[in-house]
Amino acid sequence: MARTAQTRRTERIKRRTVLLGTAAAAAGMAGCSRVASGATLDRLRSQGTVRLGIAGEVPYGYVDEQGEFTGEAPELAKVVFQRLGIGRVQPVATDFASLIPGLNSQQFDVVSAGMYINKQRCEQVVFSDPEYQMLDSFIVRKGNPKNLRSYEDVVRTKARFATGSGYAEIGYAIAAGYPERDIVILQDQVAGLNAVESGRVDVFAGTALTTREVVRKSSRAEATEPFAAVVDGKKKIDGGGFAFRPTDTDLRDAFNTEIHRMKKSGELFRILRRFGFTEAEMTTLTAEELCR
Repeated sequence: MARTAQTRRTERIKRRTVLLGTAAAAAGMAGCSRVASGATLDRLRSQGTVRLGIAGEVPYGYVDEQGEFTGEAPELAKVVFQRLGIGRVQPVATDFASLIPGLNSQQFDVVSAGMYINKQRCEQVVFSDPEYQMLDSFIVRKGNPKNLRSYEDVVRTKARFATGSGYAEIGYAIAAGYPERDIVILQDQVAGLNAVESGRVDVFAGTALTTREVVRKSSRAEATEPFAAVVDGKKKIDGGGFAFRPTDTDLRDAFNTEIHRMKKSGELFRILRRFGFTEAEMTTLTAEELCR
């Protein structure tokens, strides 16, 4: 039953390409004057709305059972943009692989999906400093019959491997030697769980947080212990942040100022904790470090 409910929620997300935003409370507007404004920030303040690109991935940004948009990134965005003087947030749902193209084609103003910051993406957008850091994990059958605990294990056992559309895990599998042509690309972690439970694939790779959340009520699948992917001989610890158009550094810088304040006060963790994040997933990494 739990899996059926998750599938229904995913189907609702597919049908919703444009969602209604929620009006921001007047509280928090006092912070408007704290950050120097620029052209984009001024425009958004003037129109009173910021459009957020989300991808329907629990717990980063999704539509809940009541049809409301939520997740760690949208909830964080609501707070920050209120403080920047932008009184309304309007989510725009798309698939993960379309987030950066949609941002750069003006479909929305910011990507609010907990997107991993990496060199390839940094060539297309500018990122805020990450709000969290994350390791990877696998969804596997109960008991992990193939003993899959790393991408190298997947290659060694010739396991049938799947991950999500546009996920960083695609590159990690390829770096470990898995043939790109053999990777099964699925919509999200719910589809990944279904594929593992049905035996269509042996393993689905995602973030440690999404895998442990999606298998919580499954009787046929489990999540492996978190691990760091190895790329070019170095362990990868990823960080997720908000993405902005390259011309919108004024907006990114204003956003960063608020994020840093929230990290220092502990408010950031209080928001993310509601979505399954732990203190171990809080980070002092910067976008500059992750873009290298």
